[in-house]
Amino acid sequence: MKPTSSAKCSTVTSLLQEGYSLCQIQSKTGLGKSTIGRIKKEVDGNKENSKGGHPSKLSSGDKRSIIRQITSGSLDNAVEATHFINNTLPNPITPQTVRNALKQSDFHAVVKTKRSLLKKVHRPEHLKFARYHERWTVEDWKRILWSDETKINRIGSDGRTYTWKKRGEPLSDRTTTPTVKHGGGNNLMVWGCMGWNGVGVLTEVQKTMDVE
Repeated sequence: MKPTSSAKCSTVTSLLQEGYSLCQIQSKTGLGKSTIGRIKKEVDGNKENSKGGHPSKLSSGDKRSIIRQITSGSLDNAVEATHFINNTLPNPITPQTVRNALKQSDFHAVVKTKRSLLKKVHRPEHLKFARYHERWTVEDWKRILWSDETKINRIGSDGRTYTWKKRGEPLSDRTTTPTVKHGGGNNLMVWGCMGWNGVGVLTEVQKTMDVE
């Protein structure tokens, strides 16, 4: 088979890029359809292998470094990650670039789930309570009066904290915000109770809360 000259290949490539069909290219160049099809296959293959667009502002090492900081809990959000990585880059990037990189690695922004600040010392006590009461009947529980207190913010709120996590990643210390029942500030503390027959009166506590 006679090899196709580089000039012919360039002509076919140009015509393909201009949108000409194989029959039109055949009539213009005199080449067979099989030859034109082979050149087209090479052109299409180069398109698939080429990523196109601007080169990434973050190297693969930069992206791994950001993900490592996020997953270790050292950083929570894209703004913090941007400040961190810009200390190592010659040209600063924006938080959106970091967000795009995280999304490409299957991370997405979520609101941190709040859960009780349960320390290790509390966990055996909770387990002990559950085991002690596991055989209680409804009549046993009818005799119990449940009480608790809560804080109501008068101004503002405790707000939301965002972090980045992989899809399907379970809750952990990194993806949650610890909460406590009492705190300072302009707020209202109330106490209430409930039993089998209904609820008690909601009572404001104006001084320090204690057992009594």
